Amino acid sequence: MQIITSHAEFEQYLDKELGVSSWHTITQEQINKFADATLDHQWIHVDEERAQNEGPFKAIIAHGYLTLSLIPFLWKQIVEIRNLKMEINYGIENLRFAQAVTVNSKVRLKAKLASIINLRGVTKVNMGIEMEIEGQKKPAFNGEVVFLYHFES
Repeated sequence: MQIITSHAEFEQYLDKELGVSSWHTITQEQINKFADATLDHQWIHVDEERAQNEGPFKAIIAHGYLTLSLIPFLWKQIVEIRNLKMEINYGIENLRFAQAVTVNSKVRLKAKLASIINLRGVTKVNMGIEMEIEGQKKPAFNGEVVFLYHFES
């Protein structure tokens, strides 16, 4: 895990891979809770029998936005940002879902610092990300997430 405490330290990682998170298993319980939270109970996510018989993946698949919602959790396994007043998830750019994540798959996040800029004392970073699926060639998604960090000093 990398530890970053300032804009200057962050800049040292420009165009470099910051690391890879540990594997996280996407369970049916997690998918069901996400479906409840988002009111998205489409059968491809919650009806095992129908997904196996009628679905293109022959299994339940996780919501694409469920996989995206794991970014902050997995990101914090890669880098610990210290000395902060505030941290904001600012945006997502050029994101593409490349492959569905079936239930009980393991995923992990890879991150690379694509760009960094100082906006009047606030560090804006674009992080190139890719969510890998264990045993698969294609990632679940790839793109860039944008974070704003307001360091203490």
